[in-house]
Amino acid sequence: MGLSAVTVLGVDRPGVIASVTTSLSDCGANIQDSTMTLLGGHVAMMLLVSGPLDSAALRTHLSVPELVVTVSAVEAQRDFGCPGQGLGYVLTVHGPDQPGIISAISAALASVGGNITGMSTRLTGRLYVLIADVDVPAAVDVAALMRKLAGVGAGMDSEITFRPMEPDLL
Repeated sequence: MGLSAVTVLGVDRPGVIASVTTSLSDCGANIQDSTMTLLGGHVAMMLLVSGPLDSAALRTHLSVPELVVTVSAVEAQRDFGCPGQGLGYVLTVHGPDQPGIISAISAALASVGGNITGMSTRLTGRLYVLIADVDVPAAVDVAALMRKLAGVGAGMDSEITFRPMEPDLL
């Protein structure tokens, strides 16, 4: 069974997700991981699927009108039963929209070996909101990282919070 990364982008309408997932199911593909969001009235989906078809055959089968669909063969890179090696945190940013917000936040996290494992952003009027799941190595000085993030936030006139993930909510 091959593993494929599928991306879908198109104008949102009722039934888009049903069309894509029905096409996948009809050809025996199993969705192992997925994410979907709306971006300015467009649906954006990313799926990791396994199944009997190679990427080219899967792409042919996923011909959904008015959607841009890409399919690429990928190698499995993680053990789905193995928890992360670091500590889980939730990072939030609230402030005015401006270029460089994600760049500054991700650079501060990367400087200590932190990894963003999930992220969502939304612009509402002039308010920019970012919510990210972050994995940091157990040896990281979290207090120092929080001071660094606070400095980044102050430089962008934004409030940044960084709190431990609630394991009971996962």
